[in-house]
Amino acid sequence: MRTKQSFHLIIAIAASAIGLAACGKKESVPSPQIPEIGFVTVNPQAVPIFTELPGRTSAYLVAQVRARADGIVLSRDFVEGTEVRAGQRLYKIDPAPYIAKVDAAKAALAKAEASLITASALAKRDKVLVAASAISEQDYENAVSAERSASADVAAGKAEVDTAQINLRYTDVVAPVTGRTGVSQVTPGAYVQASQATLMDTIQEMDRVYVDVAQASLDGLKLRREIQEGRLKTSGANAAQVTLILEDGREYSHKGTLQFSDVTVDQSTGSVTLRAVFPNPDRVLLPGMFVQARIEKGIDEHAFLVPQVGVTHDQKGRANALVVGADNKVVERSLVTAGTYGSDWVVDSGLQPGDRVIVQGAGKVRPGMTVQAVPATNAATVKKGSSVESVSRHSPSPGAPASQSAASGV
Repeated sequence: MRTKQSFHLIIAIAASAIGLAACGKKESVPSPQIPEIGFVTVNPQAVPIFTELPGRTSAYLVAQVRARADGIVLSRDFVEGTEVRAGQRLYKIDPAPYIAKVDAAKAALAKAEASLITASALAKRDKVLVAASAISEQDYENAVSAERSASADVAAGKAEVDTAQINLRYTDVVAPVTGRTGVSQVTPGAYVQASQATLMDTIQEMDRVYVDVAQASLDGLKLRREIQEGRLKTSGANAAQVTLILEDGREYSHKGTLQFSDVTVDQSTGSVTLRAVFPNPDRVLLPGMFVQARIEKGIDEHAFLVPQVGVTHDQKGRANALVVGADNKVVERSLVTAGTYGSDWVVDSGLQPGDRVIVQGAGKVRPGMTVQAVPATNAATVKKGSSVESVSRHSPSPGAPASQSAASGV
């Protein structure tokens, strides 16, 4: 009997030990680890706003060289595609008929001058005779009229001589402006006519070029409204700066200035033409080239810059960011972006000064989670103080400044 009681006592002690061991295991389960994330603190700052539009270059000056005299082209005195100076002779038209006309006009002038001498002498003599009542008043008036007529013939003769000499000078076809010539439209031996204004060549000034782009009138209206509301400030009182992106993707070395914005909207496209002028000392820009014009529109003084890794987009394209709240809990914010500034998104609304935006470790946290927040240190991911020249508004895709279909109506 005592042996049976001892056996039950041993079983009870073993069960108690197992229960205590199980309780000990439950108490030793570690708590979940708080994830660590990296954040950047954002504050409003002044950011330049630009729009990038496709455009086409055109020559600053275009002069068509046309015939102003009839005749056979005797020579071409320039090399096609070279620079010529204003006043330089380009072609020589046969001057023989015009030389003859000059000689004929000079002869007619000499005859008129001789007639004037005779008429003046008669008028002078008749003045004395009429004073002595030797001739009638009518005879004297006729003599004076003849003198005046002869004087008019002399003036007309001089004009004929000048006209003939001008036409003779037109046989030397000279460059009206300084610039580069194109393909010659006539060759020596060709017959040209002043009445048909025969095209002989075209000269284009290449020291400066125009860049014409089209601006959507709606975007121009939005921009003017932002300026009126004080959200944007124009960066210059006179002309906006324009940067040019060449066909190979490189940035043109010279800055341009916006000259004007047309006041008429094209009814077929709903756009307004903008024109900028660029210096072209190295002749890099050629008329007719397609380029991208980046036009600076103003300064947004209350923009937030957020690294692109800190902004995500949902299926509808809406921008979002995860922010660390004051209690170290994750909060999701909906953002309104206005393009990119280098490697950062420009955020117009959705953030507050001093917000901590998660840029590292965002994939392992969810809204409402408590996190351990530390400042981001990866310079390759977060570029603070990056110096970029301009901002592209309404950029459709992250990471690249996209073209916008409208520019400032300056």
